[in-house]
Amino acid sequence: MQLDIISPEATLFSGEVTSVTAPGKDGSFQILENHAPIVSVLQAGQLRIQGFVGELPKSAAALFQKAEKDTYVLSVSGGTLEMSQNKIVVLADA
Repeated sequence: MQLDIISPEATLFSGEVTSVTAPGKDGSFQILENHAPIVSVLQAGQLRIQGFVGELPKSAAALFQKAEKDTYVLSVSGGTLEMSQNKIVVLADA
């Protein structure tokens, strides 16, 4: 599924992933391929991206931490997430 992470300053990430775990307002939740459409408010925490194979944009690479082989973590202070038709858009305060 496609994931786009956008901050007020720039696009931080755009690529194909297998899973996203987000810090929702009511608790952490995971999104996999073919997830039902959802819109959620994010609270401060870690956005976990799994299954990404490729290189992070050089302009945003310093914001991400590599957790495992194909897993990256981005700390966010809030934002919103929308999932629809296997595309996730995160508007993040990073």
